[in-house]
Amino acid sequence: MRVLVVEDEVKLAGLLRRGLAEEGHAADVAGSGDDALWMAAAAEYDAIVLDVMLPGADGFQVCRRLRENGVWAPVVMLTARDAVEDRVAGLDAGADDYLAKPFSFAELLARLRALARRGAVERPAVLEVGDLRLDPATHHVSRAGREIRLSAKEFSLLETFMRRPGQVLSRHQLLERGWDYGYERRSNVVDVYVRYLRDKIDRPFGRDSLETVRGAGYRLREDG
Repeated sequence: MRVLVVEDEVKLAGLLRRGLAEEGHAADVAGSGDDALWMAAAAEYDAIVLDVMLPGADGFQVCRRLRENGVWAPVVMLTARDAVEDRVAGLDAGADDYLAKPFSFAELLARLRALARRGAVERPAVLEVGDLRLDPATHHVSRAGREIRLSAKEFSLLETFMRRPGQVLSRHQLLERGWDYGYERRSNVVDVYVRYLRDKIDRPFGRDSLETVRGAGYRLREDG
């Protein structure tokens, strides 16, 4: 693996770099968030080890900016803070895993190997299709900068569409992703909620982004 270590503690960064090298991996070290951003853009890494406490932008901000810049290498966040809210913040910022200091180097290696097997798959922290924007962490939805208020079920359905722009999703697929087994497969609940969504994300903006594909299901246009 080629790994980017983002750590401002010189001693720890050196230990991690040496340990990775001894295991046969190539490791580069960035001492700040800004360095990490330009290094990740300039080279392709199999994984990124990212400390939360950094000078300037913290690890949460750096991780979010990496994802916004289209860097999809798996990220393991390191922190001395083991509070639940910190783990949640890191994962919501786009991180793939979380390790609290002090940690076992053997465990870090195992986590890096597991993440490298998944590869650099595109998984943005915030979904954007055209001018439609959805943040799964904050449940905030907007179009052209205007906030859109959705119920929990409407939000879930829109997220399903936005994770698969341009794909036709059948009523059966939408039922499986948004409703439990208590719903009859013949129920028209999907059609009802698609209508609710159109009333909120399309009609007030003069759009027709949520399309009916006759005999097949529904599709969110790739251009939004």
